[in-house]
Amino acid sequence: MASEDEQYHPKDAVKAAINGTMITGAAGGLVSAIQNTLTKRNVGSWGVFTRSGGTIAVFAAVGGTYEFTRLASANLRERDDSLNQAIGGFLAGSILGLRVGTTPAVLGMGALAAVILGAYDYTGGGLTGYKKNPEMDEFERKELLRKNRRRPIEETISELGEGRGIYGPGYDERRRERIKEKYGIDVPAKS
Repeated sequence: MASEDEQYHPKDAVKAAINGTMITGAAGGLVSAIQNTLTKRNVGSWGVFTRSGGTIAVFAAVGGTYEFTRLASANLRERDDSLNQAIGGFLAGSILGLRVGTTPAVLGMGALAAVILGAYDYTGGGLTGYKKNPEMDEFERKELLRKNRRRPIEETISELGEGRGIYGPGYDERRRERIKEKYGIDVPAKS
């Protein structure tokens, strides 16, 4: 994501749309060929285009719409952020919903794609998790994380109380006194 002081440089939305259409159209052709292969009766090799060719068109339309809308909204807004992916995802998902033919499907598929693509970009655009700094030693990184999250024992005890593995200084003496007061039993000191 670009920060506020960086200047936005416009991108060619039409070129990206053509590129996206070609790539997703090819993927649609592969899916269509698989659909054609899995039919019960033999429909021939042209069945990829005649019988399941709508799949190719939908894939191509989704890819082209997403790429064009994403870059066109970035150019109009002059910002490169997650909202552009969400806008592109909404329109691309709406095309998927058009296959069903109802307004709730169009809006629902658009909203689903917008949320998924916007969240994916907002969280860094990776499925592997947090990207580690390759220049930092792993031990130093873990120590830094521990120091960043560490809380004083007094604060933890004041919020949670003693017990469950959390014991402050002088706990054994306080425990001995409580048991003596409440039950009248002398608990020997630990050595």
